[in-house]
Amino acid sequence: MEAVRIHKYSKSIRPQLDEVAVPEVQENEVLVKIHAASVNPIDFKAAQGGIMRLFFNEKTPYVMGHDFAGEVVQTGKCVTKFHVGEAVYGMSIGAFAEYIAVTENQLATMPANLSYEEAAALPMAGLTAYQALHDYMHLSAGQKVLIQAGSGGVGSFAIQLAKVLGADVATTTSARNREFVEDLGADKVVDYHEQNFAEVLKHYDGVFDTLGGDNLMKAFKILKPHGTVVSINGIPDARTAVELDLPLWKKYLLRFAARKINKAADERQVYYRFIFTRDSRKALNKIRKWVEAERIRPVIDKIFDLSETKEALAYIQEGHARGKVIIRVTENEI
Repeated sequence: MEAVRIHKYSKSIRPQLDEVAVPEVQENEVLVKIHAASVNPIDFKAAQGGIMRLFFNEKTPYVMGHDFAGEVVQTGKCVTKFHVGEAVYGMSIGAFAEYIAVTENQLATMPANLSYEEAAALPMAGLTAYQALHDYMHLSAGQKVLIQAGSGGVGSFAIQLAKVLGADVATTTSARNREFVEDLGADKVVDYHEQNFAEVLKHYDGVFDTLGGDNLMKAFKILKPHGTVVSINGIPDARTAVELDLPLWKKYLLRFAARKINKAADERQVYYRFIFTRDSRKALNKIRKWVEAERIRPVIDKIFDLSETKEALAYIQEGHARGKVIIRVTENEI
């Protein structure tokens, strides 16, 4: 089969289309023929190495990609949740390939009203937003939340999910994307070229930080006491290390690295959490139901072929994608 692999960690990533063996299926695994995948920032960040190797240190060469949608072609003898021929979507390392072997918790039945390309846009963005807003922030009806970069892959899903949860949603974006994020459900839009969100937003219950840096530090200023900032682009801290069961030296290292952020949170009497997205069939099934009920929809910016994965990664690195960037692996048969 064809697969896009990284042979060496490097700041200037060099994805390579290789011919490799189809994965062997273990007794607890499902073999999926991938029809579409999607690109996420973690794909190029992990391949660059550096500090990311504290958390992501796959032995090279490894197959890139995390999001996929496709068709079950084989099941291990202990698999009970899926059958051959079923359309599925999920999240696992190795998605930029024609086939992938995954556990039952890494995939779910695909939304019946979507194409493979549309379904592939959902897993990581959907799971990330769900875990940030539902599991960590505990966002509920009537609360106010800021979602940074609302026109991006994660942000465009998070706006819709926050509205499903009944929240009042503010987001940051450029003027050209105002109508786009309002159509997704944003109640208040801050043009980051013209306004400082920390000066125009006050008394928020939560901030979903997808940007990190100075935007993360400013996020603490708009929260009510005991509000929560959940970040996917800040600095992991000791609590993250505990959740990931990292060795003691990494826990101390991350506690030191995140000391400035945690100090800012303590001074404001608010909470800070950095998260890595976890696989969850249960959450994917919830997302499927919302999508089938037309309460959430995938947003696709561009579609590339598998042979164009390098170009797709370069495009997302520019940081201006509106929604998700898709990799078409095989022809859509739905």
